[in-house]
Amino acid sequence: MFRRLASAMMAAVLAAATLFTALPAQAAEATYFSELTGEPISTAIQNQRPVAVMIDNDIRSYPHYGTAQADIVYELTNSIANNGVTRLMAVYKDWNNVARIGNIRSTRPTNIILAQEYNAVLVHDGGPFYNNPYLASPANNNLSGYFSRINNGKAAEFTEYALAGEIAKRIPAAGYSTTYNAFAPAIRNHFNFAPYGTAIDLSVKYPGAIPCNKISLPYVHNASQLVYNPATGLYDYYEFGKLHQDGGTNATMSFKNVIIQNCSIHQYDANGYLIFNCIGQDVAYYCTNGYMVPVIWVKPSEIGKTQYLDVLGQELVVNTGKTYITLCPSDKFPMIVFN
Repeated sequence: MFRRLASAMMAAVLAAATLFTALPAQAAEATYFSELTGEPISTAIQNQRPVAVMIDNDIRSYPHYGTAQADIVYELTNSIANNGVTRLMAVYKDWNNVARIGNIRSTRPTNIILAQEYNAVLVHDGGPFYNNPYLASPANNNLSGYFSRINNGKAAEFTEYALAGEIAKRIPAAGYSTTYNAFAPAIRNHFNFAPYGTAIDLSVKYPGAIPCNKISLPYVHNASQLVYNPATGLYDYYEFGKLHQDGGTNATMSFKNVIIQNCSIHQYDANGYLIFNCIGQDVAYYCTNGYMVPVIWVKPSEIGKTQYLDVLGQELVVNTGKTYITLCPSDKFPMIVFN
């Protein structure tokens, strides 16, 4: 399917004339364009490192807190066991202004690798010993456990949250820098954003683009979907048969960009622990503004950023805004449904 689409699109794209649609928006003073969203945010946090927080995605953990404020959200299969349960990793630039994030759960090696792409401090609560060589990397800074416990009537594993101010205290206490360090040379251009105030129309730039109003992912435990909302121009996240809304604000977890990467896995043991083979390259789908195009993802090393290439081999230009990314196991990738 990918090759047929790519061939048709490659011929058609050369004739495309209009790539962007102007929007009446300008950046305010005392702001810069965020490296995570391409949108204007305060220069006061320009050099502040992001954090990446591991969040449970078991229905027993509901509701989530702070996820609607994340700039980027990853959804990854956490285990072959438990019906292939997924876990979220929420990446924040302005993390000190989020009142409550969680609940916090353990990490896996893939999350450690991905967090390093952003020079992010990984917030989690432990994990299997397979994490150890990745946590030992000098490129990794992480905070494990000992965040606030909130009595919500649930089992202990569903009660840990990072409250406002906690991460700000924990990072320097652990001897880490709150600003970008020597492992962040590429963070400034992690995504190739369209100029702020413009919008990419995939159907114009790539005439073979496929209409994509609903994306149904092959995750059995939660049946996650991303549904395009033409009123907002965003994809709203659904799981467990309902719209995902923040437990504190009722805000919807919504995204301008959706990226679905085909990625093989390595299963460590009979307990279902795994790592995604996320270093290398393979096919992916990019969805925005109600259309989808096939692309290529390339990641050269553990700390190297994942780059996305279009059918011409050029770096993919993505719309400014929040991004959802999932590394879909290769055996499930053909089961993704676009409507």
